[in-house]
Amino acid sequence: MKSSKSFRIEKEGVWRAYKLVKANKGAAGVDDQSIEDFERRLGDNLFKIWNRMSSGSYHPPPVRTVEIPKKNGGKRVLGIPTVGDRFAKYDWVVEFDIKGAFDNIDHALLLRALRKHTNNPWVILYVERWLTAPFQSGERLIERTKGTPQGGVISPILANLFLHYAFDMWMEREYPHNPFCRYADDGLVHCRTLEEAQSLRANLQARFSECKLELNPDKTRIVYCKCSARQGEFSVINFDFLGYTFGPKRARSPRVYFVGYLSAVSRKATKAFRDKVRSSGIHRHVDKKLSDIADMWNPILRGWIQY
Repeated sequence: MKSSKSFRIEKEGVWRAYKLVKANKGAAGVDDQSIEDFERRLGDNLFKIWNRMSSGSYHPPPVRTVEIPKKNGGKRVLGIPTVGDRFAKYDWVVEFDIKGAFDNIDHALLLRALRKHTNNPWVILYVERWLTAPFQSGERLIERTKGTPQGGVISPILANLFLHYAFDMWMEREYPHNPFCRYADDGLVHCRTLEEAQSLRANLQARFSECKLELNPDKTRIVYCKCSARQGEFSVINFDFLGYTFGPKRARSPRVYFVGYLSAVSRKATKAFRDKVRSSGIHRHVDKKLSDIADMWNPILRGWIQY
């Protein structure tokens, strides 16, 4: 029997997606509907979403904007949809950061990347609609013509899909002998000489410009991995990546001390640890026994020590 629906979407898929959203315990969107509110008419709400998606009539509602402070100042805008909706035989490193990557990803280029992995019409349709759903700030709707909002469930996947083609595949094609690593919009590329690093940085800037993105000039730089084996001079000899600072540090072999290029917890992460202790008000817990405080803090301290 031929289905009257425009798209074949399994109800079980909608149910699995709901369970994942519930487990994540996210905040409410512009409709102020919490997970608990949604569950009061769970069957009807899930059926409504499935029915509209299957018929092609589902349109994602506006995305609620929430500003959160960045550690280095300024604010990051998160887009909250509704409920329904980590070396060194190389001497040099190019450290880079993409300026406003999540906010500036080109929709057409992103959808082109998506079509390399699926031709499912309803997936393409709803990703496109979700990308263009407006921001809502107070009573004002703001049109979205680029970017994928941080805070959305699928945003990290879409951003990584885009950057896989914009950077990862480009590096493998153009610089196959330069190891690199990337986490979201931050990355490192290892180079043998300063000249190679300078050339790569310039070409990287051109590549991202071609993909309608821009390197952050304050966070993109060349670093010299100075240690006992590398005695040259350069202005920048440390870099941070994923909460660790990499740089020259004293180390010891079985018989001799030397300077190695090693990692340690970054200053930002250490400051975050201190701030957490200060804000906890631990000095005011006069009503608690020492064993109670130990129970509260031991899991946290173990995590920091392992870090």
